[in-house]
Amino acid sequence: MEPKLIKNSLLNEEYFYLKHPSGLDIYVHPKRNYTSSYAIMGTDFGSINNKFKLKGEKSYTVVPDGIAHYLEHKLFESEEGDAFKLFSKTGASANAYTSFEKTAYLFSCTQNFEKSLEILMNFVQSPYFTKENVEKERGIIGQEIKMYEDSPDWKILINLLKALYKNHPINIDIAGTTETIAQITPELLYKCYNAFYNLNNMALCVVGNVEPDIIFEIANKNIKFSQPSEVETYFPEEPQEVCEQTITQKFDIKSSMFNLGFKENISPFGRPKVEDLVYTDIILSAISSGSSPMYKELMEKELINISSFSNEYLSGPGFASIIFTGESKNPEKAAEIIKKHIEKVKSEGIDKNTFERAKKSTYGQFFSGFNSISSVANLSLDFALAGNNIFEYAELLNSASAAKANEILDRKLNSKYSALSVVMPKND
Repeated sequence: MEPKLIKNSLLNEEYFYLKHPSGLDIYVHPKRNYTSSYAIMGTDFGSINNKFKLKGEKSYTVVPDGIAHYLEHKLFESEEGDAFKLFSKTGASANAYTSFEKTAYLFSCTQNFEKSLEILMNFVQSPYFTKENVEKERGIIGQEIKMYEDSPDWKILINLLKALYKNHPINIDIAGTTETIAQITPELLYKCYNAFYNLNNMALCVVGNVEPDIIFEIANKNIKFSQPSEVETYFPEEPQEVCEQTITQKFDIKSSMFNLGFKENISPFGRPKVEDLVYTDIILSAISSGSSPMYKELMEKELINISSFSNEYLSGPGFASIIFTGESKNPEKAAEIIKKHIEKVKSEGIDKNTFERAKKSTYGQFFSGFNSISSVANLSLDFALAGNNIFEYAELLNSASAAKANEILDRKLNSKYSALSVVMPKND
């Protein structure tokens, strides 16, 4: 059980990797000159995993929407007390989050790292769900659900996903609804925990001023062995067509905002490969960076502002979409211009000079991310849970070609399979 040292000359970075006998993947990125350290432990279980079965089971279990997020809340509570209180004694800052495809628990600190890591590993492996403590959480999560319902930044995204996706559970709010969380029981929480929190389905990533040998020793002492299990999530077939072209909601805000999404066609159980991530990042930099014709026209016509315009590639098992986001006095016109420039680039192709600039910019952003221990840890976890290698991104980026980018451009950005989500002021 010897860890592997994995180096990358392009980034001048290295990390240690250990496939623990328990099934847990452990990644340690030493940063000798940093004063703080960061650890994150996650599982391949998010809001989209609402229908699943273990190997050997004949039928699928269907769980209420929002249960992954509910489980995240409850896992901090044990018979010994609240894990947050234990972290406060070591001086660590702890947190957790649930996304569409994963759940993660994390902390950062400048002292007592070893003790904090023990706390993290112990509470994540020690579920304690009772009828009383599960019931107590409903009101707290109900308030959180209402908070997100009143958040235009969140609703604009959820509305877009409802417009883009007909069947895939990516169109369901991560926290669920007050009605769905009312159906959550300790038995269902244990069912989800035993299926998805098996160490074969999890990864631990540590970054900072740490000694790898000590980290592996702590992990070895605190791992609770369990029988390996295989879990299969069911995802329905998703048509290429979108559900709605435009979806609008009014909020008590000063200016309108938009999310313009382009839906990619992938198989129900497929997920974008690292190559997809690389080329999508290059393409987005090429067509919408600050020096692009698209950006210049949007700015000249005052249809966006510098601080709000951005893009992202939202992808995971059975779903993938490119999303453009911004504030605009005329979201429909902004979307029209974005589509116009996309079609122009598709017809003419990304020229070599533009491609090389975009490639260098993408590499610079990826490289600069290694200056942040939290960025490295979270990115490392993302790659690990998807079964990928974080350094593979740099290698593929280095060998990326303009010809390949133009080849996949149409698949990534097809206006026929796009939708526009808008939130606007109530008095508009």
